[in-house]
Amino acid sequence: MQQPMPHQLMGYDRAITMFSPDGRLLQVEYAKKTVKQGSTAIGIRCKDGVVLVTDKRIVDKLIVPRSVDKITQIDEHIVATAAGILSDARVLLERAQVTAQQHRLTYDSKIDVLSIVKDICNLKQICTQSGGLRPFGVSTLVAGIDNSGTYLFQTDPTGIYFEYKATVIGEGETEIEDILHKEYKETMTVDEALKLAMKSLKKSLDKNFSVERIDAAVVRAGTGEVEYLDNTILEKLAKK
Repeated sequence: MQQPMPHQLMGYDRAITMFSPDGRLLQVEYAKKTVKQGSTAIGIRCKDGVVLVTDKRIVDKLIVPRSVDKITQIDEHIVATAAGILSDARVLLERAQVTAQQHRLTYDSKIDVLSIVKDICNLKQICTQSGGLRPFGVSTLVAGIDNSGTYLFQTDPTGIYFEYKATVIGEGETEIEDILHKEYKETMTVDEALKLAMKSLKKSLDKNFSVERIDAAVVRAGTGEVEYLDNTILEKLAKK
C-alpha cells in the first residue's frame, strides 16, 4: 500500500488559497518566517509620545547610509516601519500615504491611526484568499497620535493587527522582546524609551552596531508631529 506523502510534496504550499489537511495556509506561514529574517524594528509607546527605532542593516560599505530609509512618514502625525521584504513594505506604506491624503482632502481633517492600520491589513488579508497572488512578506509597525490618543500597532502577513505598548519585529525579535518585557514601563518618557531601544539594538547587533545603520523617529504628545532624529542625537543616546 502506498504511503501518504508529506503535505509539502502533495502541493499544499503551492497555492495560497489551499488549506493543508491540518488547517494551515503554508504560504502565509512562510511569509511569517520571511519577517523573522528581516532587519530589526522596535516600537515603544510612552507617556509623552511614541518611538520607532530600526536597524537599516547596511551590508555593503559602498552604500551611502543616508540613502537608506527604514522609517516612512504616512502623515504629519503618523509614522511606520517594517521588517521582511522591504519592496512589499514600500507598496503598502505608499498606499497608506495616499489614503491619508485622500482623507485630508475629503474631510479636511487628519486620518486616525487605526484607519491606516485597517487599510493596510485589508490589503494583506485579500492576498491570503485570492488565487494567483502571494502574501505580503512583511510586518509593519504603525505609530502615531490622533484625537483619541497615542497608538502603536503591529500588523503581520495574515492581515491581523494588534495594539502594543512595546514590540519588536525582525531578526532580533526573541532577544529584544525579553528585554522589553523586563524593562518597559508605562511611565517611560520618550527619552527613556529611546535609550531602551538603543540599548536593545546594541545588545542584539553586538559588534555590528553602529549609529550609521540606525533610523529613529518620534511622535511627541506635545506637538503631535513626526520628528526624525539625526546621528548626533543617536550617538549621545548610544553612549548612555
